[in-house]
Amino acid sequence: MPVPLDDGFGALSQSRRAPSRRDFLQTVLGGVAAAAALPPVARAQTHHAPLNATTLNDTVHVIDGAGGNVVVVIGPDALVMINGGRQETSAELLNMVAQHSGGKKVSTLFNTDWHPEHTGSNEALGMAGTEILAHENTRQYLANDLFVDWQKRFYKAQPAAARPTKTFYTTGAMTLGRERIEYGHLGQAHTDGDIYVFMPGSNVLVAGDVLAVGKYPIADYNTGGWLGGMVTATKTLIDLSNADTRIVPGMGPVQTRADLQAQYDMLNTLRDRLAKMMRQGMGTSDMLAAGATKEFDEKWGSPKEFLPVTYRGMWLHVRELGGIV
Repeated sequence: MPVPLDDGFGALSQSRRAPSRRDFLQTVLGGVAAAAALPPVARAQTHHAPLNATTLNDTVHVIDGAGGNVVVVIGPDALVMINGGRQETSAELLNMVAQHSGGKKVSTLFNTDWHPEHTGSNEALGMAGTEILAHENTRQYLANDLFVDWQKRFYKAQPAAARPTKTFYTTGAMTLGRERIEYGHLGQAHTDGDIYVFMPGSNVLVAGDVLAVGKYPIADYNTGGWLGGMVTATKTLIDLSNADTRIVPGMGPVQTRADLQAQYDMLNTLRDRLAKMMRQGMGTSDMLAAGATKEFDEKWGSPKEFLPVTYRGMWLHVRELGGIV
């Protein structure tokens, strides 16, 4: 079971008690020392929300509070980060990682998708010479302006330093000390650039935003996601794991294979149900009124965002679903 860190990275877990003057001075002086090792972009950023860390073993740690979950894999001479939180949390995150890893260099940063909750440290680490590894589709999204209509939000292209420097299409692997790190594409799921990162020796699987906790998973049709692909991707993650695998979602606490199975069952049921409703000529408002998701709402919350986005994505795959047009 995960336990709070109490040494090394343990300093990342901040107490809720009021800080003393000594605490304040130690925090300020430590932050200045660590920031000196970072590139200018990281030093300029500030963020005061607490970051919290959980150790899964002496190699693999999970940090939350940076926007999305960040996984740190520590090797003898360097470390690997899987996702980098939001840009506004990057300075604090990287300062903490530097302080509590003994100043080890971040050799590789994985992006599990293009969204800003996970790519906010790209520029700082890219400027420091870190290899940024992602699916090729993720690199394309970060290199170009994007408008996501269901969010009514415009995303500017990222600067060259923030774009992945190494991309792939299918699968790959690397080694950090004794830890083998395997990674692979999850197809058209949350986006069409989603990847998993798996450490079989530690039995830790990073699922990114393909696995949602406490809310319905969103398949972003603007960047290639859709419900059918989410079903397939969730099954891929199930097949990679076993009952003892610690599974790190994009946001939220560490999960188990049983949580993946619950999501798969929900998504598989809804794919068939919503396709049937579409064949009957029903739209999003009809599906909401009919309670299309009612038995799942207690676990995954309101479907008011999930259903419209899912519906639009399914229309882009009507030939695969069959019988709708």
